[in-house]
Amino acid sequence: MTRPFLDELTWRGLLYQHTDGAAEAITAGSVTGYCGFDPTADSLHVGSLVPIMGLMHLQRAGHRPVALVGGGTGLIGDPSGRSSERQLAEAAAIDANASGIRRQLERFLDFSGPFAAVMRNNAEWLVPLGAIDFLRDVGKHYSVNYMLAKDSVKSRLEEGISFTEFSYMLLQAYDFLELYRRDGVTLQLGGSDQWGNITAGAELVRRTAGAAVHGVTLPLVTRADGSKFGKSEAGNVWLDAGRTSPYRFYQFWINADDRDAGKYLRYFTLMAPDEIEGLEAALKDRPEEREAQAALAFDVTARVHGDDEARDARDVSRLLFDRKADPRAFSSSVIARLRDEIPFRRLAAVRDVSLGTGDDVQASVVDMLVETGLAKSRGDARRQLQQGAVTVNGRRLGADEQYVGATEAVAGSYFLIRKGARDIALVELT
Repeated sequence: MTRPFLDELTWRGLLYQHTDGAAEAITAGSVTGYCGFDPTADSLHVGSLVPIMGLMHLQRAGHRPVALVGGGTGLIGDPSGRSSERQLAEAAAIDANASGIRRQLERFLDFSGPFAAVMRNNAEWLVPLGAIDFLRDVGKHYSVNYMLAKDSVKSRLEEGISFTEFSYMLLQAYDFLELYRRDGVTLQLGGSDQWGNITAGAELVRRTAGAAVHGVTLPLVTRADGSKFGKSEAGNVWLDAGRTSPYRFYQFWINADDRDAGKYLRYFTLMAPDEIEGLEAALKDRPEEREAQAALAFDVTARVHGDDEARDARDVSRLLFDRKADPRAFSSSVIARLRDEIPFRRLAAVRDVSLGTGDDVQASVVDMLVETGLAKSRGDARRQLQQGAVTVNGRRLGADEQYVGATEAVAGSYFLIRKGARDIALVELT
């Protein structure tokens, strides 16, 4: 049975704070709540997953979620949590990005049924809004002192904040009012850094519509080692497979610190308490097996990219990092996906019956090592063979095995070649 919304957030550690009376209002009946998403990129990233999960839990608890894409506010940029001004975006790019974000949200939210999610774009009401109307109908409700007291503004005063960004709080407040009028929204979700904007919106609805609306904030994700969540060595970890491949997405989660794994299972999956607690116990008893991280990685990757992509990402990981894994046991799609993740080259076959192996179609191991960059030169490649450091498709080569037959290829024409414990490449024989 699904727990009440705030109870679910509390158990999962996802409830940071809420306005007075929010609990009573949410439990009194079904409500409509919204959360905003920045459309200045064509994809959301893993840093967006906490508010997305917040909306998902809201819907599962019998409430209606509204995903607001900031097509209007995205032209300005939110100063919250930032030390410098955001680059302004073009309207056409914002619109294109919003379409991509909708497709990603459909992996989490049900846009049909009795509590169907709705997507809105605040460009609908902010772009045609006149300056005089805005100042008269919105600006008059806020004193400058009120705005200066908000953390999102206060933290920027020494470095400087433009009037454009200073006005963002009022634009977001106006969003709350418009969504209240259009969709009956009485709840706003956001990160803990959005508290000032959320309460400003609740105040505007109270003053102009005489209605009590509420805000709930979710924690900002931190890593146990102090590094920034949502970043990998390659930069942001995106939800779009074209920006971050499913394999690299999977790797981000499976590499979670042991100290973070339980928290991430609560934050980013729908697993039940007993399942999460069982995985935490297994991690404590058998940390080397990383069962919690494996379950986390598969669950989140499947949610974002689908079950098939998650299985392939898991298998690619096994093939790369488990030296006991037999390449012949993996599907051709898994082998093919390696081309995008490790050094890959196509190599012409050698056809010479005099090579003495009984197979007249062969691949030169020396060429494979050199062409993929695993050896600096042909001499270096031969030395690696002499030292017994080279394996091809899981078989360690002897010192004099400078050729392998095409019959040893996996998935028809591929050779997975390793030098030592960590260096690995893929060769396709043509």
